[in-house]
Amino acid sequence: MKVLLTGGAGFIGSHCAVELYNEGFEPYILDNFVNSKPAVADRIRKITGKDIPLFEGDILDTAYLEQILEENKIEAVMHFAALKSVGESVGMPLEYYKNNVAGTLSILEAIKRCSVKNFLFSSSCTVYGENALSPVTEGLPLGGTTNPYGTSKFMVELILRDFKRAFKDFQLISLRYFNPIGAHPSGHIGEDSRTKPTNLMPLIMKAVSGQIKELSVFGNDYPTHDGTCIRDYIHVVDLARAHVAAIKRAKFSPDEVVTYNIGTGHGFSVMEMLETFEKTTGETVPFKIVGRRPGDLTEIYADPSKALNELGWKAEKTLEDMCKDSWNWQTLNPEGYPD
Repeated sequence: MKVLLTGGAGFIGSHCAVELYNEGFEPYILDNFVNSKPAVADRIRKITGKDIPLFEGDILDTAYLEQILEENKIEAVMHFAALKSVGESVGMPLEYYKNNVAGTLSILEAIKRCSVKNFLFSSSCTVYGENALSPVTEGLPLGGTTNPYGTSKFMVELILRDFKRAFKDFQLISLRYFNPIGAHPSGHIGEDSRTKPTNLMPLIMKAVSGQIKELSVFGNDYPTHDGTCIRDYIHVVDLARAHVAAIKRAKFSPDEVVTYNIGTGHGFSVMEMLETFEKTTGETVPFKIVGRRPGDLTEIYADPSKALNELGWKAEKTLEDMCKDSWNWQTLNPEGYPD
């Protein structure tokens, strides 16, 4: 099967390209390189030994999308091309809605016109909003989002629901990620954002490597066992394999978008993450406790049992693996990908 990965040069998309190729699929990448670099194609080649077709372009260019779909006889689209910083989205809401919502509309228009019936959306646990109770199941109500990034993902899920009601012969799948971290064990591909990182692991990397003075831990007075927030961290390779499992095994539904939580089912606090990183790598993480960050939830972690029961997928890598592979990527690529 030929699969187009929009945003396929990014952190998650690049790992999915590798896992798709390993499982016999033919991945194609479309990226505008706003938050990625063309050099990722060389790194994917080092891992797979294959030149993955790479197109430079924007998902808002519907005509170009249609050209790629038709000329390459694409059979499925995995959509990763989203702006993704929660903090940045608060100050740039229009840019986030234009890219994440209008961009998805453009893709849906293209796949409808070209009769590409399989579409997999890169969603997020943020769609459950601030009232989510852990462990989070797919049946919980959506909404109550606290920032434009999360709201953009929620809006797209509503759009997919309505699209599915109108066009029942399309297979629409939404994977709701929890907190992807780690890197490919080879160290060839990993997270290299062009924007200022706001997620925990990239900031740990910067603190340990001396790129910032210290890590800010936002709050130690939450009602958790050590006072810091709890999150479900998942290795990016496990996440990529979930995409392969979804496109191979998800049952067709004529009536609804098929949704899966993609997490480990275990929550770790910020302090547990720091302790595990130090124990695994032998490095010291300089940090300071600062005030809470607006919009941060106390605790959120997945119930991933639906993915296990229906796809045969479960996360296999440990928090130690995530820390080890993240540090390996940072050590081998202190400046990220070359320009």
